[in-house]
Amino acid sequence: MFDADLTVTRPTLTSPGPLLVALYRFGAEASSTADLWQQLTENYIVDLDAVAALLPRAEPDPAWRPSRD
Repeated sequence: MFDADLTVTRPTLTSPGPLLVALYRFGAEASSTADLWQQLTENYIVDLDAVAALLPRAEPDPAWRPSRD
């Protein structure tokens, strides 16, 4: 988890428009969703619920049952 330095001010992103721009910019550089979250929270103060609503949900892979012969 990011250790926030309270003496350093960061811009706040709470409205969907600027938040989408930041997600698009960091999404191009991020190698995973976890990396995207880390880059976003290191550079901005964000509404985490708004970010979660904008990102696609990670669906688990289906566990297929073996077929009967």
